[in-house]
Amino acid sequence: MTNHVLALFNERLPHKPYYSDDLQFGVRIAAKDRAILAKYIQFNQPHAQFWLGFDVDRKGAALDWSDRNAPAPTFTIMNPKNGHAHLLYGLETAIRTAPDGRIKPLKYAAAVENALRKKLDADVGYSGLICQNPNHEHWQVNAWQTELYTLDWLADSLDLTAANDKGIITDYGLGRNCQLFEQTRKWAYRAIRQGWPVYEQWLQACFERTKAYNLQFFTPLDEKELFGIAKSVAKWTHAKFTKSSFDDYVIRTHSSDIQSIRGALGGRKSKGGGRKCNKFSERSIKPWIHLNISRSTYYRMKNEGKI
Repeated sequence: MTNHVLALFNERLPHKPYYSDDLQFGVRIAAKDRAILAKYIQFNQPHAQFWLGFDVDRKGAALDWSDRNAPAPTFTIMNPKNGHAHLLYGLETAIRTAPDGRIKPLKYAAAVENALRKKLDADVGYSGLICQNPNHEHWQVNAWQTELYTLDWLADSLDLTAANDKGIITDYGLGRNCQLFEQTRKWAYRAIRQGWPVYEQWLQACFERTKAYNLQFFTPLDEKELFGIAKSVAKWTHAKFTKSSFDDYVIRTHSSDIQSIRGALGGRKSKGGGRKCNKFSERSIKPWIHLNISRSTYYRMKNEGKI
């Protein structure tokens, strides 16, 4: 069974994974054939997570998952010197972590991952980027589960109520991907309207913004993952958000809002005794907020006769 699981592990490796023979000297990137010889290796692909990995830093970690009524790991990779281990759970269907994937399944996966981490009492500071390479003779490898898991199967033995707490899941594992996706996406929808930059400039802006958001995490994502998130957000928004299409969208979607604002402005001016009452001016009412556009876009469209 161990050979079968090991073959599956190797098949699912990235084409150019991170690897290291000594973590004190950091990690490098190489082709799979080279990286597979190292003591440590990146075990999930950049945008497809086939494994839920956990770092359990206590003696007996490769066995006490059973005492905690946790589901059996697909396999464990134990350090024979101290009994600490990495526990990997193989998934039947990979979790798509790219920002153009659906956010609801990603949040569900993050909740399952965090609940399982709590049940295992695994290290909350584990980045999940690399694991002890089961191909290396230094580690002791044991296989426990032949069938690959679905998220629902794992969830059956977990308490997802606590795991869904927003303050918990956003700083661990997949929760960080969810958080970065949400923050970068929401920023991008507004920021791109400020100047409609060329793609290269826009990609760099998204990358810098994603890196800034990443600083909030106790264990940040690495730059390779960040660039993947930034590139997906930049590519999608640059293709979907253009100056001409946005103007058409605003006119089509908010035509009733525009009429309401015009009426409100006119009515309030009259009720307030004309234009002398500044508290009912456009500057005070801020109609661009109701239209979900920037102030400059509002006045530009107004000057062009579109509002």
